[in-house]
Amino acid sequence: MSGDAEALTERRGAAGVVVLNRPKALNALTLTMVRRIAAALDAWEDDPLVTRVVITGAGDKAFCAGGDIRRLYELGRAGDHAGQLTFWREEYQLNARIRTYPKPVVALIDGIVMGGGVGVSINARHRVAGGRFSFAMPEVGIGFFPDVGGTFFLPRLSHRAGVYLALTGLRADAGDALAFGLAEMFAPSAAMGPLAAALESPDDVGATLARFASPPPQSALMDEADGLEACFAPDSREAIVAALEAAERRGLAFAAPARAAMLAKSPTSQAIALRQMALGATVDFDEALRVEFRIVSRLCRGHDFYEGVRALIVDKDNRPMWSPRPSAAELDGYFAPLGDDELTLPNR
Repeated sequence: MSGDAEALTERRGAAGVVVLNRPKALNALTLTMVRRIAAALDAWEDDPLVTRVVITGAGDKAFCAGGDIRRLYELGRAGDHAGQLTFWREEYQLNARIRTYPKPVVALIDGIVMGGGVGVSINARHRVAGGRFSFAMPEVGIGFFPDVGGTFFLPRLSHRAGVYLALTGLRADAGDALAFGLAEMFAPSAAMGPLAAALESPDDVGATLARFASPPPQSALMDEADGLEACFAPDSREAIVAALEAAERRGLAFAAPARAAMLAKSPTSQAIALRQMALGATVDFDEALRVEFRIVSRLCRGHDFYEGVRALIVDKDNRPMWSPRPSAAELDGYFAPLGDDELTLPNR
């Protein structure tokens, strides 16, 4: 294991340990990291000394703040869509690998977890939220969409919380994560190191996790769950915004920030996300990833992704000029099959 590698992988006792190791970049995910993690999972699957996998992030700010969006932006600006799609293809394949891995995968999520970081953590069998846990799928704010399996897991969160997260890009804390089903258990930040060390022993994974579990913080969002569910039940952006305006007048705390967030985001991205949330509840995980690869194959050739990244990350003027809301036919086009270019996933 090289200490300066973007992702550290080694066996420690009974655990195969992955450390996302770009703390200065908030552990943003690169193709090199994806490939290194995939290779480690392949090696550990047949290693009888490895009975579980533990994934953590370096530093005390982030587990993983997402994919290396700036790099993907630069590839697209250069016309290298094949390079972009190589990253997304292998990232989604890794997400599927983690979700179906035959040995328990434990994600210790303490700090910011967004986008691509969600893909390598929320898809794990065991998801531990730490005291610094801060989850978001902020893709609609950069003209993108909630991918890495979001089509599957977001519609399955209780009280339409997944639709709220997908359309607003707002954050969820550890209390929200436990309340709505994003995480399995809570452990204080100070317990994360000792928990990781304990998982190196061959003791039962579930029993080890149970020893470190603590009551989660209260979820303010869950306190208004009925209002949340009602506001995000409609099937159009306009109806949801109107419902949030009415909820704001009734004094529901989540409504004003949610409405403001929705009005600032890409209408195209929100239309895609709404269709994802409706479709995702009816498909399995593999099909959800295939749908996402269809979307990204079209979106990387469009306008809003580059305009969103320009406005928020490159120029930082926070004034994106979004495309108009897509027509029904244009929206259908994002979801159309790709023929020979469909995402392939390993047989299990």
